[in-house]
Amino acid sequence: MTGVYEWELRLGSEHVDRFRRLRASALFSLMQTAAIRHTEALGAGRDKTLDRGLLWVVARQHAVVDRMPEYDERVVLRSWPGETLRVLFPRYFELLAENGETLVRAGAVWSLMDERERTMAFPDEYGIELPGVETGRELPYLVKLQTLPAPNAFDFTVPYSYVDLNGHMNNTRYFDLTDDRLPAANAGKILREVRAEFHAEVPLGAVLRVGWGEEDGMYYVNGETDRTCFRMNLRYGGEAD
Repeated sequence: MTGVYEWELRLGSEHVDRFRRLRASALFSLMQTAAIRHTEALGAGRDKTLDRGLLWVVARQHAVVDRMPEYDERVVLRSWPGETLRVLFPRYFELLAENGETLVRAGAVWSLMDERERTMAFPDEYGIELPGVETGRELPYLVKLQTLPAPNAFDFTVPYSYVDLNGHMNNTRYFDLTDDRLPAANAGKILREVRAEFHAEVPLGAVLRVGWGEEDGMYYVNGETDRTCFRMNLRYGGEAD
């Protein structure tokens, strides 16, 4: 498909959990890598962004899982950009099995941040443009979160290993945080849907107050410092093999 990036890979031990299924953080890390590679191929590489003090950041993510692939499975990851909305860059993903079965569909919205000012940057001021593609397979990224009571709470201090080259906790590591704490993930329940919003960056050493609650397999997770930093819904269903 014209304008669609495609990446074939075999899932290794670094991608899966103890149930030998693709970890949520690994799924979003692969999507992040595909998005960056495609953006570079479209002419918006580090010479136009990072080297000029601009950082790519993720604001929203939405994913629906039909089946989570397993260790040693060959998969195909596809990614393409939507039409830019002034300062927002929609991006879409599909993860397919080797036989063409759709495993995961996802949508996200990215933006550019000024590295020094830590504020949103306007792409047209830097001559950054990504041509949008419409395939008919786009999963909406603007989805409403289900807010639930969050009676469970804990403090989390951002460690060095969770911080990326942008100088804050990488979006993929929020899924490691939730996997470590939520009973469904530890019990091997299958992740079926993710809705995530990232409102404020969280730097090294910051202490997040994380609250969570669950209702009928849907978890609501939020994290705050002196303001809301992130909110998530994670829906689980099915048992571990």
